[in-house]
Amino acid sequence: MNKKVALVLSGGGARGIAHIGAIEELEQQGFQIHSIAGTSMGAVVGGVYAAGKMKEYKEWMCTLDRQKVLNLIDFTLSTQGLIKGDKVFARMKEFIPDTNIEDFPIDFAAVAADIIHHKEVIFRTGSMYDAIRASVAIPSVITPVKTNGTVLVDGGIINNIPINHVKRIEGDILVVVYVNAEIPVEKPVVTAQEEKQKQNAYLQKIKEFEQHLFKVEPKQKTEKLGFFNLIDHTISTMTYQMGRMMLEQHSPDILIEISRDTCSTFDFYKAEELVETGRNAARKSIARFLIKINEVSI
Repeated sequence: MNKKVALVLSGGGARGIAHIGAIEELEQQGFQIHSIAGTSMGAVVGGVYAAGKMKEYKEWMCTLDRQKVLNLIDFTLSTQGLIKGDKVFARMKEFIPDTNIEDFPIDFAAVAADIIHHKEVIFRTGSMYDAIRASVAIPSVITPVKTNGTVLVDGGIINNIPINHVKRIEGDILVVVYVNAEIPVEKPVVTAQEEKQKQNAYLQKIKEFEQHLFKVEPKQKTEKLGFFNLIDHTISTMTYQMGRMMLEQHSPDILIEISRDTCSTFDFYKAEELVETGRNAARKSIARFLIKINEVSI
């Protein structure tokens, strides 16, 4: 069996960390990734992998606790976003140097959205960091990228599963890792006490920031969703509908699905758990694929 893979990685905020586990499982089972297309966190993980720096990136992500995540967030009360995004990429550049995409050993494409001209922008050349910074610019959260008369934001608002942009070769296997699936949550088991301890300090910091934010624009007492949760639900709803349409149009050979309820868009401190979630989901999907092709060949 030809095990060459064209890999597509969806956006989904912190859930995109599950891409790491999925990729590791594919490699463990002998699949060879020859091309990647990614949106938002899918572009980040895909770009890092294509640059040959997945090990370093994973090790760093797994060191991030709640406080370290917050220390990497450079809050701003700009009218165009709450977070500048400079600190996290500056930190990444300390152990993953910038590389031109055309110099990667495998084909890579990152998707952003040009909201001035209402179209996709596909990065296949140039700085890896320029590409992924544009692709992760969640509207109203992370400030957009302004360049050459355009304003670029998160590619998820226009194409969250960029199957149509991954390079294909004859006989390869199309693999999609989709981290916004409407399926039950499956993740490593932790006790309620452990989960509570993990979240308390992080949620308190987010609450403090929201309180500071709404001193500028007070929220109504009847509001049920916090600011970040509202953005999370809005973008998830939008990308979910577009994602299902893309999957219907381009049926992948292997579809690795992660529940959109696995964690919040901003729960980056759950890296170890999310990597294992991706690995477990990949293992099950690969097993189904192998059973299917064996049945066909008999």
